[in-house]
Amino acid sequence: MDEERLIPINDAVQIPLAELSFRFSTSSGPGGQHVNKSATKVTLLFDVAHSPSLSDEARARLLVRLANRIDKEGLLQLQVQSSRSQHRNRDTAVSLFQQLLADALTPRKKRRRTKPSAAAQEKRLDEKKKRGERKQERGKDWY
Repeated sequence: MDEERLIPINDAVQIPLAELSFRFSTSSGPGGQHVNKSATKVTLLFDVAHSPSLSDEARARLLVRLANRIDKEGLLQLQVQSSRSQHRNRDTAVSLFQQLLADALTPRKKRRRTKPSAAAQEKRLDEKKKRGERKQERGKDWY
């Protein structure tokens, strides 16, 4: 059932759940005996470099935008240990993965260069002139 399930990223990209692999380990931090004996920490692994679900353009964009989260082999790793439940951590990891990829695949807006208005330039120059005059007056003999 999980193999056919698709994770929608955006209109063009959907990742089958079968492409994701999960590793489970014991969480760190306080929690008593429960933490010591149950593997609730989830590590989601996704092979960005070799995924058949990604177009070349999408793959390139992900490799650039998520470079600090992807290792040398092209594997994206997300660790979640916020909950004491393995199922909840797994669901959280999948939703985090979905959001991360969606954010990375959205095209960035080009920056439009703006020019300060004539009034703003005039105000800046007036303030500079006043500041300079104030400093000049400090040097005069006043005794």
